[in-house]
Amino acid sequence: QVQLVESGGGLVQAGGSLRLSCAASSRTINRYVMGWFRQARGKEREFVAAIRWSDGSKSHSDSVKGRFTISRDNAKNTAYLQMNSLKPEDTAVYYCAAYEDANIVLITDPRIFEYWGQGTQVTVSS
Repeated sequence: QVQLVESGGGLVQAGGSLRLSCAASSRTINRYVMGWFRQARGKEREFVAAIRWSDGSKSHSDSVKGRFTISRDNAKNTAYLQMNSLKPEDTAVYYCAAYEDANIVLITDPRIFEYWGQGTQVTVSS
């Protein structure tokens, strides 16, 4: 079982930055892949980024590549999503999620992620 708690959302102007945090409860977090998804109003949940806890390998969606960066802090059992050059279209509820790693390519399908946080709102004003 993994419990995930996000923080760090808020309101920011276009071009600004925010850092989201996802604190994980599991002592065996190195067995998991952690990801960030977002869901804008009226739209489907969208993959943003993922990181394999054991070796730090990562993946970012094309829509955020070069602007967002996923990372992790082993000592704090916390994953981060650094978001720079924010755009109004980045406005959404952002969710942290995790699945038990099967040592294959990083999965981006939200249906595979077993554990989810409660979400944090990010609003980017123009």
